[in-house]
Amino acid sequence: MAAVALGLTVLEAAIPSPLPGVKPGLANIVTLIVLARYGWRTAAWVSLLRVLAGSLLFGNFLTPGFFLSLSGALLSLLVLAFAQYLPRRWFGPVSQSIFAAFAHIAGQMAVVYWWLIPHAGIAYLIPIFAAAALVFGTVNGLIAAR
Repeated sequence: MAAVALGLTVLEAAIPSPLPGVKPGLANIVTLIVLARYGWRTAAWVSLLRVLAGSLLFGNFLTPGFFLSLSGALLSLLVLAFAQYLPRRWFGPVSQSIFAAFAHIAGQMAVVYWWLIPHAGIAYLIPIFAAAALVFGTVNGLIAAR
């Protein structure tokens, strides 16, 4: 499953983005499917292997891009660890995907603020990234639910 997630990462890299820094997060669909079928621990391995292998494949291991991806993955995994215990009647794969998408953005914004651009002006990007997280989180959750 990590190989499938890595393949989706490669596919996603080939898709031009209308806004810099905004990606659909296709590999997160695999993480959600693995979470539902095999549990959080396996989903964490798939997600972290994808981040590591993707950074090695694209040549950005230990660069700011790697740490942005890693921080987003770690925070979204932390949120998914708690979200999986919410009542399934109200919180299914779509809700989990939206929570994870917002956590991913929050992790990345934290790294940007604390390490790369320590300026309050990055807060102006939050509405754009939040809208993208809502849209792509919903779409990815709907795909994972099928």
